[in-house]
Amino acid sequence: MHTSSRRQFLGGTVAAATSAVLARSVFGAAETRTLRLGVIGVGWYGMVDTQAALKAGGVEIAALCDVDCDHLKQGADEVEKLQGKRPQTFKLYQDLLGLKGLDAVIIATPPHWHALQFIASLERGLDVYCEKPLAYDIREGEAMAKAAARHGRIVQIGFQRRQSKAFTEVKRFINSGEAGRIVQVDVQIHYTAGLKDPTPQMPPAALDWDLWCGPGPKIPYSPQVSHMNWRLEKTSGHGHLVDWGIHLIDACRKILDLPMPLAITAAGGIYALKDKITTPDTLTAHFEFDRLPIVWRHRIWGAEEYQPETNNGIFFFGEKATIFATDERWTVIPRGKSQQRKDFKAASDMGAAHMSEFLTTVRTRKQPTCTPDDAFRSTATVQLAMIAYETASTVRWNAATRQIPGNPRAASLLKREYRRPWIHPYGGP
Repeated sequence: MHTSSRRQFLGGTVAAATSAVLARSVFGAAETRTLRLGVIGVGWYGMVDTQAALKAGGVEIAALCDVDCDHLKQGADEVEKLQGKRPQTFKLYQDLLGLKGLDAVIIATPPHWHALQFIASLERGLDVYCEKPLAYDIREGEAMAKAAARHGRIVQIGFQRRQSKAFTEVKRFINSGEAGRIVQVDVQIHYTAGLKDPTPQMPPAALDWDLWCGPGPKIPYSPQVSHMNWRLEKTSGHGHLVDWGIHLIDACRKILDLPMPLAITAAGGIYALKDKITTPDTLTAHFEFDRLPIVWRHRIWGAEEYQPETNNGIFFFGEKATIFATDERWTVIPRGKSQQRKDFKAASDMGAAHMSEFLTTVRTRKQPTCTPDDAFRSTATVQLAMIAYETASTVRWNAATRQIPGNPRAASLLKREYRRPWIHPYGGP
């Protein structure tokens, strides 16, 4: 994933402005009015989402929030350049939510903050675009889905690959029967992790580290567990499968119309990056769904060089053909030796499309494609895999009761107690 160049972005804003003019001839004034947005968390991906909203058009970024005042200033400077008006800035998300005239918020903080910010936004009567994963723990996700249903606001969760034209075409191909029954799916994202200094040290003066850690444990600061690299930290991002692999697990569920898995096992460890990260650098997870198994693998060191064209993607093994799919291309390999492969390209600006869908649904009041309930299923699926890994056990999931029966240790990891004074939003144990 990467951010757009400034030239590409500004080109996109011109196209968006043209689209906005055309839209006024189709929609009423209420449906084309400028939407005022707040953004909570303006690091790397918070600004990607901000740019996507501006590219879609018809919005004003009215306010930004971050616990790092350097991020806040940089974000405000960039937004002012792009929209010609400086947004208000806040350190506390509660203060941003108190700003009058907001229509919606974008939440792009690390996942251990999502639940509180998400529910507070709904309680303020705001629509919400929240980055994936839905939550840090499974019980948070349940509380968020219930809150969304209770408040009836428009909510989109940031599973941008639901906008992949390649995955849409693969779903159509599989549904046509040309690949035959899909018997097994293998999923992988191998890459070389970019690491920072893991040595505990004083946090930068601009960063409120205690507030950054928030309801999670307060761990010693290092560049490796802070901005960007928190994804590989157990107490915040929970590792590569939960951070990046979740996109492809979600894609598998949508392409094959799968519910949640019945049982999950996982094995791996920290072999090459010991004392540098706190989540597996090597992991295999086996998800047993009702129709077929899905196997996830990742290696985040020394694994992307051999076959770079398949480092990031999904193999669907069918009775008649195997399909490999990634974000913007897919390949069909018929069964049998020396069969000719067929390659297809399907480029799409997934992030911009996903944000544009959200803004359209805010105007039309029709729920977007990635609801909190469905995002919960994909998020909980990968969280259960990490529970299986951490307990070295088979985790069986009862989707009806949302419990892990017969495995008390695994069940105890469905909810992480919050650090005081924060209170977990899930009322049960």
